[in-house]
Amino acid sequence: MNTSFSRPAPKHGHHLTLTAPAKLNLMLRILGRREDGYHELQTVFQLLDFGDTLHFEVTDDSSIHLHCPGVDVSPEQNLIYRAAELLRQTCGRADLGARISVQKTLPAGGGIGGGSSDAATTLLGLNQLWQCELELDALAELGRQLGADVPVFVRGHSAFAEGVGERLTAVSIEPRWYLVLTPDCHVSTAALFSDPRLTRDSAAITLAALRDRRLNTHWLNDHAGNDFQPLVESLYPEVREAREWLSQHGQAQLTGTGACVFAGFESESAAQKAYAGRPEGWSAFVARGVDKSPTHKQLAKFAATV
Repeated sequence: MNTSFSRPAPKHGHHLTLTAPAKLNLMLRILGRREDGYHELQTVFQLLDFGDTLHFEVTDDSSIHLHCPGVDVSPEQNLIYRAAELLRQTCGRADLGARISVQKTLPAGGGIGGGSSDAATTLLGLNQLWQCELELDALAELGRQLGADVPVFVRGHSAFAEGVGERLTAVSIEPRWYLVLTPDCHVSTAALFSDPRLTRDSAAITLAALRDRRLNTHWLNDHAGNDFQPLVESLYPEVREAREWLSQHGQAQLTGTGACVFAGFESESAAQKAYAGRPEGWSAFVARGVDKSPTHKQLAKFAATV
């Protein structure tokens, strides 16, 4: 999709700071493998009010400058850089430039959407700064080209997802606080999907079971689980150890295809109490579940000032 825009060039120096939020998979089922090799999934994406911080500034040198300390890939392979280049190509504007600085908080390989959220936030932020004026549908389609989890962050709402994770139905999730533990290991998503021990025949949930798209704690507890969890715990004992410890405080499970495990709490104080009692040296954070992404709230506030 190449669209040429005849708008004035964005002003050099315009800048914007956005949060790239984490997500949890409150449930994740693998329904089967498709003929193209991809897997049919069902999952519930819960957005969190916690994430990476990205700062964008328009430049006049027609280049993408990315500063992302702590990420061990070249800038050209980084999803942030790829998202910026894809948006620039889509707009048909080779003159667009930006400087992007990232403060990483979310762990790589954690299953909480760090890279996907960064890519989505880049599409949203630069679409605003570069005055591309692409609609959310178009941005979500660009996001799908970068990764299956990117569209939910582009659309910015907690959702029930189907297909490979790209068919989204916005849902309202009963407010909860979460304690997320990050075991010291990096889980390979590709290795999990190719492992013959992976269960691929879970029963599907119908949209009618979503109860008017409002998911309360009772529904979430009834449908909790992650089909990747048994395999991940067999390959990574650290994940099993973290989940077993967290199970003392609530219904704990794996999120996504990463290493992080989580449990929900009715209050921040209960989550913080469990956090304070975690074994020494364990990495963790407490965050609130939100239906609407903080990225979209920040963009709306920015748009009202320009």
